[in-house]
Amino acid sequence: MDSAVSEWVVGVDSGGSGLRIACADLAGRGPAETESTREPVRTGPRGIDAGHLLEQLLPVVDGFLGRHGGRVAAVAVGAAGMATLGDALRAELPGALEKALGVRRLVLAADAVTAYAGALGQRPGAVVAGGTGLVALGTDLRGWRRADGWGHLLGDCGSGAWIGRAGLEAALRAHDGRRGGSPALLARAEERFGPAAGLPGALYPRTDRPAVLASFAPDVARCAADGDPVAADVLRQAAAHIAEAAAAACPAPGDERAGGVEVALTGGLFRLGEPLLGPLEEELAAQLPHARRVAAAGDPLSGAVALAVALAAGELRLPMDPRLLYVPEH
Repeated sequence: MDSAVSEWVVGVDSGGSGLRIACADLAGRGPAETESTREPVRTGPRGIDAGHLLEQLLPVVDGFLGRHGGRVAAVAVGAAGMATLGDALRAELPGALEKALGVRRLVLAADAVTAYAGALGQRPGAVVAGGTGLVALGTDLRGWRRADGWGHLLGDCGSGAWIGRAGLEAALRAHDGRRGGSPALLARAEERFGPAAGLPGALYPRTDRPAVLASFAPDVARCAADGDPVAADVLRQAAAHIAEAAAAACPAPGDERAGGVEVALTGGLFRLGEPLLGPLEEELAAQLPHARRVAAAGDPLSGAVALAVALAAGELRLPMDPRLLYVPEH
């Protein structure tokens, strides 16, 4: 066997907009190539469809190996819904990837775990992943703590959908003449969705309601930046909810290992800017005085690559959990 054969790792981020796939060198110096698909992996009676994921993944990896040669040393798949919908992936992917690529090292992770690994690596702390929804995940390197991530009807407090819904409620209060309304938000809502009276009919039948609600969050942030007190209060409340989730997930004082704990934020929610980040910094300082706030080093795809590199090197230290982080035994 040629000792000079290149070895690669493959990281996969599977979410609501499709797959993102990175093929990187084993040293983890960054993705050599990345590719995206536009079709989300289907779900069925057994959860996430392993066959459909492979249909999209294998041609990308085969094409990469055809161009660069070598072999795959490890694969890490991070998927939205892994915790509750991952049974088929856990059952089928190990054998299928070994047969197709000859790879025996595989790690399956919830998307919150790949977000954590991308943001903090394998250090103790907590990561808040915020976008349309919101979930916080933390670890002391012995076990995981999760907070929120319950969806827009039961939770995801402080998320883009939560902010958008609160902003639209304030708009409709202004339309009705009730206390707590915001004429500025009403004007924005009618610019985006049409006459306020038609908003329920435009929103309730939609199957993508969380995304539609979240689409109004930037309008709330812009109104807050322009001095609207109602919009600013919505973002202050969101900041408190986000910090509460971080505090619930973060290891308590005395639980952390040497070096203390860190807290990072990742996801598109935090691109709303100062109207959200200003009050959020205040809330994090008040609710997590023992934690050090750091910038996220990378995104969930880079987290998947990092997990694959660590697995290939025998250095995966994040705690195993059948629903959050799973390495099949061969």
